[in-house]
Amino acid sequence: MNGRNEPPSSALAQPLRPPSLGRAALYAGLFVLGAVLGVAGALLQPAWFPGGLLLALAAEAGLCVGAGRAVGRRGGAVAPALGWALAVVLLTTSRPEGDFLFAAGAGSYLFLLGGIAVAVICATLAPVRQPDGGPARLRK
Repeated sequence: MNGRNEPPSSALAQPLRPPSLGRAALYAGLFVLGAVLGVAGALLQPAWFPGGLLLALAAEAGLCVGAGRAVGRRGGAVAPALGWALAVVLLTTSRPEGDFLFAAGAGSYLFLLGGIAVAVICATLAPVRQPDGGPARLRK
């Protein structure tokens, strides 16, 4: 109750506020870190197959889960996942000279699809911001 005999408003009904400057810088840093990890994984996975593939996917999972838990919000896991995805997608395009980074092999497809799956799983399992109040379930 808010003193006017009205039920408390839900978190979904609150107006959106832009993130603070510090939080925006944190998300930008996580985005860049995810992009760097995507480039490193793209170079590592074909060099040392299958260990490099597993190491690259484990590093992505560790970054996304760790960032989500450190920030305490889902955005912490989504920012590095988006950076990873953008870097990997940009690396899949071929250049006019015919050069490319990803060969048409099973390892490259496992890296692309496995990385997307890891990103979605980590973003889904990341902590979600709860509305103000106690740790009890709402409407219980």
